[in-house]
Amino acid sequence: MALSEFTLINQYFNTQFDVNWPAGLGIGDDCALLNIPNNMQLAVSVDTLVEGVHFLSNSNPLLLGHKALAVSLSDLAAMGAKPAWVTLAITLPNSDGAWLSSFSKGFLSLAKQYSMQLIGGDTTRGGLAISVTVMGLLPKGQSLKRSGAKVGDDIYVSGTIGNAGLGLIKAQKGIDDMSDDDLAQYLQPMPKINLGEQILSRATACIDISDGLSADLNHILTASGVGAVIEHNKLPMTETVKGYIAKHRRQLWPYSSGDDYQLCFTLPREKRSDEDMLRWQQSGVISRIGVIDVAEGLRIAMPDGSAVTHNQGYQHFNEAVSNSMSVELTDNNGE
Repeated sequence: MALSEFTLINQYFNTQFDVNWPAGLGIGDDCALLNIPNNMQLAVSVDTLVEGVHFLSNSNPLLLGHKALAVSLSDLAAMGAKPAWVTLAITLPNSDGAWLSSFSKGFLSLAKQYSMQLIGGDTTRGGLAISVTVMGLLPKGQSLKRSGAKVGDDIYVSGTIGNAGLGLIKAQKGIDDMSDDDLAQYLQPMPKINLGEQILSRATACIDISDGLSADLNHILTASGVGAVIEHNKLPMTETVKGYIAKHRRQLWPYSSGDDYQLCFTLPREKRSDEDMLRWQQSGVISRIGVIDVAEGLRIAMPDGSAVTHNQGYQHFNEAVSNSMSVELTDNNGE
């Protein structure tokens, strides 16, 4: 029997865990009411995931629930914000109880990890699409933005680059082994919330890597009115990514593969000796990959001494530079 909208919400999306900042009024009324602490400011971000564009039609609903929230939390991480509240609007082809149970478990499990409260949303019938709005809190007067990079700043990235893109390729081929790190990075990314909070008072600019390192770093460069040089041999990559590059002779592929959900940030030279920064670099949490300079654009210094200008990444309405699922599927069918 099909579930009504309100039964669906009550059965699958009521949170039953402690949260950092309980809403003044949560689910059940026309609006939620939020009490913002006097010394804090609100950071808000929204993301929409559409079946066949952002995730495969046969996606595991448990992992999809996790990822739907994780990609939005990544935006809060890029601002240095602490998660507080979230809304969920979901369009469903039908009210499949088993699918909803699994999806909500993945979604709420990650929400619980960050003690954030689901305060409202909407459900409707149609093609599968998921819209998530996250709200986080920051100390007043503090935030990480795209516009603060200065000439001479070092450029850092967290984690490794290219694994999620490789995971997408594996998922398209029907591989579903979650012990495969590439697949796990694509299907179950972990937002860098803690790192974002830790660099809030250190970094000059920051962005999360969703559309590809090249495209997203170029957003920082444009907003800051600067350029950059990346040293290709310093880009953190796993052996599986290096193997894919070598096999397919696509040296620049990791810069536009997308879905990494790592952080890319700039740091003044005087912060390079910061005790925490040194410890994070030694443990592989972050890697220094280049420097901000005065000449416009992004240049990649290749091992052979050449320099490549690069700004490609995923764009929804520009197929010439899009690295969408359809492009990857075509690419792999031809291999």
